Amino acid sequence: MTHWRQWISRPQNVWLRKAIFQVHLWCGIGVGLYILVVSTTGSIVVYSNELYRAATPKPVTVAQTGPRLTNEQLKAAAARAYPGYPVINIGSGEKSDQAVNVFLDGKLGQKNRLFNPYTGEDLGSSVPLSILFVSKLLELHDDLLGGSTGRRINGIGAALLILLAITGIVVWWPGIQSWRRSLTVHRNVGWKRFTWDLHSMMGFWTLGFIVLFGLSGIYLGNAQYIQDLADRLDPPTVTYAGDRFVDQAIYWLAYLHFGRINGIGIPCHGPGLCDQATKLVWALFGLAPAAMFLTGTIMWWNRVVRKKFRRTRR
Repeated sequence: MTHWRQWISRPQNVWLRKAIFQVHLWCGIGVGLYILVVSTTGSIVVYSNELYRAATPKPVTVAQTGPRLTNEQLKAAAARAYPGYPVINIGSGEKSDQAVNVFLDGKLGQKNRLFNPYTGEDLGSSVPLSILFVSKLLELHDDLLGGSTGRRINGIGAALLILLAITGIVVWWPGIQSWRRSLTVHRNVGWKRFTWDLHSMMGFWTLGFIVLFGLSGIYLGNAQYIQDLADRLDPPTVTYAGDRFVDQAIYWLAYLHFGRINGIGIPCHGPGLCDQATKLVWALFGLAPAAMFLTGTIMWWNRVVRKKFRRTRR
């Protein structure tokens, strides 16, 4: 029997599959926790607009006592409260009884404070903890709270995610006679077999989304490098600037990463049922890598770690 026929009929006996399985296993162990974090936060930030709206508090109102302070008087009040922090901007409430947002900048960073426009009293931070939490959640997904360095690490992680997907689909192939069985989960097969079936089924049906997230993650982590490469492959001209195939490919690659259809270029764009349904699909499929990590960890624990514990006890 040739190697190809053996692969088609009984791939479990092919040494290349065994080698690819080891690559899949150790790659999953190496980046599993990273994938768990990025996958979970990615599904959450699909609803970033809704989260920001929910986290935004109502405007702070004040009693209108006496004449309203001028901007110079507010700057003086802020300077007394925060010496060494010059005022860089003063906002204005939509209504006369709302607190004023004062922006200050110093050696330790910026401060955004609310001031009473009638008394000059410092009323606290203009950025509530709920908003800070949502913004940090976004940063955790976008750049691992590490700025440009974290964004580049995300690009590497996205490439490893694609490697996991490709090696996983190779390991998934059970043979020509039983491949349909691996498309679903079966009952009454024991929890070990159920975990394997669940892992295999999710890997097959979410492959397209995982590759999409991986490719778009590579771009978002290395946007300038990818753009430079696109310009070399298809140099921009005055006539076709922004209309090249590479421009459209990059646009859709980034656009489809987030699953927010409330934009331009989609037949059913705009808020409504289509937008909410798409977000739900993206959020669910975004959790697939996390679910794959959890089921893979259970299988690894049962097959490897648990056996080693038993040998040690003996």
